[in-house]
Amino acid sequence: MLESLTEKNKHIAIGAALGIFFTLSTTAIILATTGSTKRFTSNNTHNKSRRRSSIGESIDKFIALPKSKDSSVICDGVAGLIGNTPMMRIKSLSDATGCEILAKAEFLNPGGSTKDRVALSMINTAERDHILTPGNGSTIFEGTVGSTGISLAMMAKARGYNAWIVMPDDVALEKSQLLEKLGAHVEKVRPVSIVDKNQFVNLAKRRAQEFGKNGEAGSLSSEDEGSDKTGFFADQFENLANFEAHFTTTGPEIYKQTKGNVDAIVMGAGTGGTLAGVAKYLKALLPDLRTYLVDPQGSGLFNKVKYNIMYSPTEKEGKRKRHQVDTVVEGVGINRLTRNFSMSEGFIDDAIRVTDQEAVDMARYLVNQEGLFIGSSSAVNCVGAVRIARELGPGHTIVTLLCDSGHRHLTKFWNDEYLANQGLEVKDVVDNLDFIV
Repeated sequence: MLESLTEKNKHIAIGAALGIFFTLSTTAIILATTGSTKRFTSNNTHNKSRRRSSIGESIDKFIALPKSKDSSVICDGVAGLIGNTPMMRIKSLSDATGCEILAKAEFLNPGGSTKDRVALSMINTAERDHILTPGNGSTIFEGTVGSTGISLAMMAKARGYNAWIVMPDDVALEKSQLLEKLGAHVEKVRPVSIVDKNQFVNLAKRRAQEFGKNGEAGSLSSEDEGSDKTGFFADQFENLANFEAHFTTTGPEIYKQTKGNVDAIVMGAGTGGTLAGVAKYLKALLPDLRTYLVDPQGSGLFNKVKYNIMYSPTEKEGKRKRHQVDTVVEGVGINRLTRNFSMSEGFIDDAIRVTDQEAVDMARYLVNQEGLFIGSSSAVNCVGAVRIARELGPGHTIVTLLCDSGHRHLTKFWNDEYLANQGLEVKDVVDNLDFIV
């Protein structure tokens, strides 16, 4: 074909063919390069993603990043901090007995004790029943040896109420100081029998009844005629909102935290609401569970449970040293039956008596062995837990409560001079459990 073309046309044909060839070659190279680049970019992006994922997994392992569903939970004020306290294994007691001795750390509630649950329940119930109205400046009255008053004073501030607390004048000084710092009016009275009209509980009830009547209740009274402010007597000993707080929160929490693996519950009683609420809830789910009351010296509950007689040897004429309960322990022990304690009828299997010396030694032992600084009622509970562990034998699980810390017992239960004056021995170091007889 080329032979038939002129010399000029030959050159034109050859040039066109070469042009087409180079155009096609360039296009192929570009397409090939583009594809390679896309593949490289895709692979690079994938590798970066894998590296980021790998780094994320490493971070997750080292700093335990919270799950998104948990990180969004925010408590609503101090009320939202109450309850769901951790359960701790007391290693020294567990190792010494061969049992798992577990303690619910109630001292980690915002008000520092298990009474936060009770205060919140009593106030919520009063608001539900339209006795109290949040923010209207009503006054909550209560007779207490300290912890319930502190919890009520805290919640009163949070809900817009005032607090008027009547208490014996021989309780640890720091309790009244805490109450005053929380804005409560504190009225101290001489410790007397419940039959006395000026006993601290009776007086608190009367102050609530007097509220708004010509200012008879001191400086706290309704300011305006027709005001909706009221005086509310919380009445922790007889108000069943106390029992309900533990039946609906403390009991279920213990069951959940132990997965139902509990052989015995051991705890003291003051109002009786904690023991009754926890025992009644758990016994319905765990028929073989055994429940023990642990009682300090001077209290009549031990004999009531054991022999159905409300009596303490210190009630004998000429034997009583203190007007309420003859013990250095505060918060548990009583010489009358309360409505809350009556809710435990049929749910307590046995009772244990703990001496003041045992409680003092246990508190010092736990500081030395665990760094655990507990209050007097918590020490009583721990003595009881060891006693029951020894009775049941190794392999059992015993649960008790650490009701409050030692911080509100500095001037009495943790005061060596005071204890010595009460005839108790204060040891520098307690490093074994031989003191429990």
